[in-house]
Amino acid sequence: MSAPVRDPASLGRADPPGLRLRPRSALVLGLASLAGVVMFCWPLLLQVPPDSDTVQPPFVFMLLLPVVIVVCLAEFSEGGMDSKVLAVLAVLTAVNAVMRGLSAGVGGIELVFFLLILGGRVFGAGFGFVLGCTSLFASALLTGGVGSWLPFQMMASAWVGTGAGLLPRRVRGRAEVAMLVLYGVAAAYVFGLAMNLTSWPFALGISVPGHEGGLAFVPGDPLLENLRRFGVYTLLTSTGSWDTGRAVTTAVALVVLGPAVLATLRRAVRRATVVRVGPVDTAAPAGPGR
Repeated sequence: MSAPVRDPASLGRADPPGLRLRPRSALVLGLASLAGVVMFCWPLLLQVPPDSDTVQPPFVFMLLLPVVIVVCLAEFSEGGMDSKVLAVLAVLTAVNAVMRGLSAGVGGIELVFFLLILGGRVFGAGFGFVLGCTSLFASALLTGGVGSWLPFQMMASAWVGTGAGLLPRRVRGRAEVAMLVLYGVAAAYVFGLAMNLTSWPFALGISVPGHEGGLAFVPGDPLLENLRRFGVYTLLTSTGSWDTGRAVTTAVALVVLGPAVLATLRRAVRRATVVRVGPVDTAAPAGPGR
């Protein structure tokens, strides 16, 4: 005979076993990320005929949403996301959607990433992946920002949440906040870099005052030449403005609000700890006081 008992060893951990990324979920997440890399880098991977000066984008991004759904279902079916964790996911998604609506359009100020990083940090890489997708999707519905750019934003944000979940787990205290700040700053710049890559191939006749030479994508040119033009384009158009504003906003929010939000989310983790089923010895003799 067996009865459910609480596993005492799991209560002191930052990540109870039920919130870890399981093998099947890790496989699906890896496939989704691989599809995302192709989705972002397709212009640099295509072989263009010499007599062609245009390229047509593939429709790999159409596979993104079904893959994200599979990730969520795989997490749920393997016990990685029970009803309590899904409730936390819904709350964080709603909060992120509202904050992005309040900050969208203000030069570089982005209030989504700090909560996305903290959620991925506490609940793990799989949770961070799904939270990144659901947050951007919900905010797009809320602000009317649904367009061809949305799948790219969802995937890039999912990578931000996933990376936060893969950071070293034993770091705590001020060192943890400092680690998250450094990661948040790096993620803010990488996010801007990835989003620039989605629009740069379609920008024709790019000219920046003070810079000689074209910065547009040239189909069929050597990879290094296109990468050089893209690097200059990114530095001159977004790195010093939008991306830096996003990095500063994320860093300040992590320093000011990070410790309190981490404590709150970790209390939610303890309440969402999975119950372990263990054997109960029914043949043990009753004591005098029984």
